Amino acid sequence: MRPAAGEYLHFSEDPTIDLFVPHVAATSAEKDPYVWAVDFDHAPSYWFPRQCPRGMAWVVPRTTPADRDRIIGAGSGERVHAIEYGWLEKMQTIKLYAYRMPAEVFRGIGDPNAPHAQVSTEPVRPLGPPEPVGNLLDCHAEAGIQLRLLDNLWSFWDEVITSSVGFSGIRLRNAKPRRNAQ
Repeated sequence: MRPAAGEYLHFSEDPTIDLFVPHVAATSAEKDPYVWAVDFDHAPSYWFPRQCPRGMAWVVPRTTPADRDRIIGAGSGERVHAIEYGWLEKMQTIKLYAYRMPAEVFRGIGDPNAPHAQVSTEPVRPLGPPEPVGNLLDCHAEAGIQLRLLDNLWSFWDEVITSSVGFSGIRLRNAKPRRNAQ
């Protein structure tokens, strides 16, 4: 599930939203109220249950061959997403919806050259009713994105953030606690 030209997407488990009103999420680092959406490249980061902790890594121009093989996997595409085993059943059963949003009312946030999301400070009415995203495992497979199941995200995450790959972590506070060093 990706946006078409002139659109961004907002993913939700709630199929009843008629109007998105800017707000400050309790967990947001941003102080201003926004309506959030994502572009084509960032949509896969949201093919998950909302509260699911996930670590994601992808090849960028600075990625070394060694980091590509170590983090992404030799001959395994350009991107990997990792979740904990405890979230697999929810990944397989969640009903996730995508709302198509008019791109012209949004602006990028984050790095001006590569914004991580799109925001609006005004209320936004979706372009139509929400669309079921469908099977989230199929979304990953069809996009050629590996989905790794791990007992604990932290060892993967620690390798990712000290490597040369691009990365993003979402809802990591919901991951299992770090294992004690032996």
